[in-house]
Amino acid sequence: MIPSRDRLIGLAGFGSAAILLAAFGYQYLGGLAPCELCLWQRWPHAGAILLMVGALAIGGRMLPVAGGMAMLISAGLGLYHTGVERHWWAGPDSCTGDAGRLSGLSGADLLNPALAEPVVMCDVVAWQFLGLSMASYNALASLALAALWAAALMRGPADRWAWNG
Repeated sequence: MIPSRDRLIGLAGFGSAAILLAAFGYQYLGGLAPCELCLWQRWPHAGAILLMVGALAIGGRMLPVAGGMAMLISAGLGLYHTGVERHWWAGPDSCTGDAGRLSGLSGADLLNPALAEPVVMCDVVAWQFLGLSMASYNALASLALAALWAAALMRGPADRWAWNG
């Protein structure tokens, strides 16, 4: 049986919700603070959840397109972050290398506990499984979710407001 358009959209949206729940679980239960690039990767998933709600409520063709684009953006960010972690290219100055947020601080500022802000480096792998980091798994999962959004788009629009007379 071929899944319906709404079922595919639901799977894609709930997939993004599962990814966000896992990220928050690693952060708050596992104690792995996210770096700046990790946080960037969360936003497209939050957007995809909102797009799922909109697509299921009002139908149309543009919301699945937007959901697929959000997942492609998340996959691109995950691939970029993977490259930063593996030192294939430089990442943002704010969270990679020797500079970053620490470069403008004096010695006294560095020793002042009131100014202490945790710096999580984007070019350091905090967790990996089978040689892949969380950023790599996000890229792969986001590509799979983009495929679900694309499959939903191919099912055609669900016009909630059509008169079936």
